[in-house]
Amino acid sequence: QVRLVESGGGLVQAGGSLRLSCTASGITMIDTMAWHRQTPGKQREMVATTPSVTDPDGTSKYADSVKGRFSISRDLARNTVTLQLNTVKPEDTGVYYCQIYAIAPGGGWGDYWGQGTQVTVSS
Repeated sequence: QVRLVESGGGLVQAGGSLRLSCTASGITMIDTMAWHRQTPGKQREMVATTPSVTDPDGTSKYADSVKGRFSISRDLARNTVTLQLNTVKPEDTGVYYCQIYAIAPGGGWGDYWGQGTQVTVSS
């Protein structure tokens, strides 16, 4: 059974930093790993995504609203993806979801999601 466990959310003051982590289990192979967020009154949006493992020269991609402030990294040996949030703003408040494109034993390639972790930025 595929499982994604997120951690690191919480309350932080504007201008501060936070680190989110997500570890996947029950996976055969991962292609891309990403973070999305659901902010109040808005649709879920992609925040950051790693390049495909088939693209060794690829670069991570970021939403315009977080470029230069957030950084995504992955450890494929540990099936872990991390999102470093720096210089956070109140508008970064929301539920952050880990998502991977992967293949599980006995199944095909598909998207898998974590349960979400709340990030609240106070002004």
